[in-house]
Amino acid sequence: MKKPQLPFVVISVCGIALILVCLFGSQLTPMDPTQVNMQDRLQKATNDHWLGTDHLGRDLFSRIVAGAQTTIGTSFLVLALSLLIGVPVGLISGYIGGKIDRFLMRIVDAFLAFPDYIAAIVLSGLLGPGLFNLIAAMVIVKWVSYARVVRSIVLQEKSKEYVLVAKLNGVGAVSLILRHFLPHVGGHILVLATLDIGKIILMMASLSYIGLGTQPPTPEWGTMLNEGRAYFYNAPQLMFIPGAAIILFVLTFTALGEYIRGKYQVNQ
Repeated sequence: MKKPQLPFVVISVCGIALILVCLFGSQLTPMDPTQVNMQDRLQKATNDHWLGTDHLGRDLFSRIVAGAQTTIGTSFLVLALSLLIGVPVGLISGYIGGKIDRFLMRIVDAFLAFPDYIAAIVLSGLLGPGLFNLIAAMVIVKWVSYARVVRSIVLQEKSKEYVLVAKLNGVGAVSLILRHFLPHVGGHILVLATLDIGKIILMMASLSYIGLGTQPPTPEWGTMLNEGRAYFYNAPQLMFIPGAAIILFVLTFTALGEYIRGKYQVNQ
C-alpha cells in the first residue's frame, strides 16, 4: 500500500487542528476573550498570558482561539449556504434550459460583472455592519460562481448518450439530476469549495478590517488586525499573530484543494 505523501499529512494535520479549534475552542481558552483588564494592557508573553495581551488587557491567545471559531465557522457557513443556493440553481438552469436558463444566467452574469470584493463591500455597506449582514453579503456574492460551473457541467453531460437512454427508459427529471448529473458535479465542486474557503476567509477578514463585518468586542481575526493597527510599533504581535493565523488557514485549505485537484484531475 502506498504511503501518503508528507505534504498531504502536514496539510491534513493542520486542517484537523483548525477544525478542532472551531469545535472545542471555548474549552481551550484559558481566559475570557472579552474580559478587559487595563492594568495588564500590552503585556508581552508570560506564563499567565501565553501570547501577551492587547490594548485593553484581554488575553491574546484566548482571543485568537475564540476568533478562530468566529472566522472559520462563519467562512464554512458562507460556503455551505453558497453551495445550497448555487448548486441547485446550476442544475436546474442547465437541465431545463430555455427561458429559465436565460433568466437565471442573466442574474449570474450581473454579479460576475463585478469583482467579488467590490460587490461584497457595496452590499455590506448597504446592509450595514454586523455578522449577519456580512454573511448575507458574502453569500449573495459567492453562490453565482458555483451556479455557473454546475450549469456548464450539466450542459456537457446532457448531450451524452446515457442521458438519452435514461429518458427513453422513463427516468424522471429529478432522478436524472440526482443519480447522473450530481455525481459528475461533485468532484468539481469539492475542489472549488476547498480552494474557495481561503478566498472567503480573506474577504471576511478584509470586510471586518474596514469595519463592515464583526463588531467589537466579538473576537474575529480581521477585527483584531484593525484593532492592533494603532499599536503596531509598540506591540506588533497584535497584528502579526492574527495575520499569521489567517495565512495558516488560507495556505492549509489552498494546498488541500490543489492536492484534491491533482488527485482527481479536476480542472477549474
